[in-house]
Amino acid sequence: MKNKLLATVDIGSHSCIMLIAAFEDAPAESGQQPRKILVPKLQKVEVCRLGDDVYSDDPDEKLPVGEKKIADLVRIMTKFRMDLHALGADLQAVVMTEAMRKAANPDEVCDAVEKAIWMRPRIISGEEEAKLTFRSVREWHGNDLVTIDIGGGSTELSNGESSFSIPVGALKMFKEMGPIPGPEYKKFAKEAFKEVSFKGMTKKPTYLIGGTGLALAMVFLNRQIFDYKAIEGLELSINDLDAVTTRISNLSKELRAMLPGLENGRHEIIICGLVWLKSLLEKLRVESFRISTAGLRFGLLYPPEAEPEQKPKAKRVPPWMKKAAESTETAAETAAPQEVAEQN
Repeated sequence: MKNKLLATVDIGSHSCIMLIAAFEDAPAESGQQPRKILVPKLQKVEVCRLGDDVYSDDPDEKLPVGEKKIADLVRIMTKFRMDLHALGADLQAVVMTEAMRKAANPDEVCDAVEKAIWMRPRIISGEEEAKLTFRSVREWHGNDLVTIDIGGGSTELSNGESSFSIPVGALKMFKEMGPIPGPEYKKFAKEAFKEVSFKGMTKKPTYLIGGTGLALAMVFLNRQIFDYKAIEGLELSINDLDAVTTRISNLSKELRAMLPGLENGRHEIIICGLVWLKSLLEKLRVESFRISTAGLRFGLLYPPEAEPEQKPKAKRVPPWMKKAAESTETAAETAAPQEVAEQN
């Protein structure tokens, strides 16, 4: 069937997102081979906030997702399944991210999701999440770029060669510091970046993905209705980011919730996400960035790529062994002429 509808579901720490899309012919460009691009047809976002149950002040503590959250998740997945069946879309993947990586009862949650949407969800690693997100943006915007995906419980970065996850997200920050981070944020950020290397990622075109980015774009553009064509590739400067952050911070909780893109609890965590974003941009040493509506849910629909061959690492030889080997070679070279002379 032409333009067969394909679907994925991304179950995050704050939201669940269903994507229905189709591969279509890309606009013809001179000198380029014909190719297919992934075009979204329907996207639905439902707030689940699984991270409310599993994130605590102790990073080593494992907490379960509660019965109420599981019931909410089942309700959301049931609605998604009804939409998929009504439109005849073929569900390709259901994935779960940081909240389930931390939860004490992932099997119980996965069982409930499977019964509701008729597919077993897969809990993916932070590195895989970063790679799939990069792939989704690369297909639209090319290779030489960096992606930042700020979620509720983690942040993924990738430049295509290096991909990693930082266990910091907007919802997790909100749980620890409230809606507006105070003086304690400086110490928090320092700790978060302590073991993170941005080598190979600085001063490159940077794309922001995720709910924080979409909310930022909708507030900046003052758009009440999500329109991916208007948002995709939108460029903002750090000054623009500061202006939006100040504007939102100066509003009461009630007025904040009335801004575009900040409904369904996003108004509570958005400032944390924007403050964290600025710290990331400073580490990446960029003055501007672009927003992309792509993300993990898109990356799941592309055919898997072959992993690059890993070059064997050269074995590290301790200095004392090098000296011993050199001494042996020197002794052998000295002895060889003497042996020849004795034979003659």
